[in-house]
Amino acid sequence: MKLYMSPTSPYSRKARVVAREKGLAPEEIIVNPWESPGELVTRNPLSRIPVLEQDSGRCLFDSKVIVEYLDSLNDSPRLIPPGEDRFAVLSWQALADGIMDAVLARMRETQRPETQRSEEWAQRQEAALERALDVAAADCATPLVGKAFTLADIALGVALEYVDLRYGSEWRAAHPGLAEWHEGVAARESFRATAPPAQ
Repeated sequence: MKLYMSPTSPYSRKARVVAREKGLAPEEIIVNPWESPGELVTRNPLSRIPVLEQDSGRCLFDSKVIVEYLDSLNDSPRLIPPGEDRFAVLSWQALADGIMDAVLARMRETQRPETQRSEEWAQRQEAALERALDVAAADCATPLVGKAFTLADIALGVALEYVDLRYGSEWRAAHPGLAEWHEGVAARESFRATAPPAQ
């Protein structure tokens, strides 16, 4: 398998952490989706990452699809459990993806020419981020769902480190319990091995 990814993409990182937790080692190929390179757009016409190319040549894209596929390859461990816990895990993933979406949208807005920026749009993203962090802080437990480490923990851990990467770590002072929860996740080898480069 080949994983087309970027070291700073949180969506790529989620897939990379899942692969390591599952004992899988897809070849990681770094691409820049903003340049729409041919090797990426022939595998995902949307020019988005990550993309997982299976040994058959079939390509899966969108991190949610990729992590579910990777989890299906073996049961050691099962990161998306069956039954009701499945929906709890997927709901945490949706919250975490929303955090990443808001951070990315705000960052992109600040990169636009100053005369084209929308302060209202940036504030909307910041408000969404703050609400999501409040919800995560109120409900965080170790582990987040059931009695085992799951995709919920991976997704939220990756999202919080993306906040660190693009915003800084000020959120930790406002949410000390969430910061403490994150320390446990960040200590895992899968997280240490996929840490994004310092900006």
